[in-house]
Amino acid sequence: MGARVSRTDFEWSYTAEPHASRRKEILGKHPEIKHLMGPDPNSKWIITGMVLFQILSLFVVKEFSNLGLFLAAYVVGGTINHSLMLAIHEISHNLVFGHGYPTANRLFGIFANLPIGLPFSPAFKKYHIEHHKFQGDEKLDTDIPTKLEAILFNRTGTKLLWLFLQPLFYAFRPVMVYPKVLTPLEIICIIAQLSFNAIVVQFFGWRVLAYLIGGSLLAMGVHPVAGHFVSEHYMFKKGYETYSYYGPLNWITFNVGYHNEHHDFPYVAGSRLPEVKRIAPEFYDDLPQHNSWVKVLYDFVTDPEIGPYARVKRKHLGLD
Repeated sequence: MGARVSRTDFEWSYTAEPHASRRKEILGKHPEIKHLMGPDPNSKWIITGMVLFQILSLFVVKEFSNLGLFLAAYVVGGTINHSLMLAIHEISHNLVFGHGYPTANRLFGIFANLPIGLPFSPAFKKYHIEHHKFQGDEKLDTDIPTKLEAILFNRTGTKLLWLFLQPLFYAFRPVMVYPKVLTPLEIICIIAQLSFNAIVVQFFGWRVLAYLIGGSLLAMGVHPVAGHFVSEHYMFKKGYETYSYYGPLNWITFNVGYHNEHHDFPYVAGSRLPEVKRIAPEFYDDLPQHNSWVKVLYDFVTDPEIGPYARVKRKHLGLD
């Protein structure tokens, strides 16, 4: 199954995550960044356009052969659905309608979720916000692989398998590591999603529903845009736990590649994150960064120093 990873444990840190202190330092030097904070009013139209495109595309793909449907799901449908997942990431930070309209953001997230086929928008928010507040916390940051994942997927071949299985880990890891009570919004999302899926099956058939859901799963695994899952926080250089990517795929992923900038300023909309870097280049230019998400995936699989263990972890609330 290829070379075994060299790490046998996570990288344990006993200092606070770096973004809060860097945010304070940057704002002290560049207070004008505060003017970038807040929602992007254009994002609601972009997201609505993607949802409508996916719905209208069903009239076309229903005529495709099975092979054509698979290729379309990987290249087009899955890419757009992954972009919608990152739209939901924006929505989770209230960056569509602003913090004064939380219900509008949550309901719009459920709308953006529909073409993805799998209901996750409200659940994503309740876990993702803690990823920001408690980055690296062994319990609260469910973005970090479990120890079992790190033990099982510790060779070249199994790391490749882990990438294919990423959708399952992202879906089930939070509820296994840090279960939370189902909220009314999650129930509404499930009902809305199942109703939408039933309409798709009624008018277009099961193959087309498989196109939507399959595209979502394919684009979360071994797919160029899925490189951000690994590029964001896997430790490619010792001592650094967050990495930015400044390549062209940011154009279709709400600039999620500007990840140091995003963690430093989570209330700046993705469309304005490049401006953060432009204003404060001295804080970002010298940080380790990625230029290709495809290379990130390749390096993750082939480099024995990288694997599920290559994450910075912190003891939960200072407990031993």
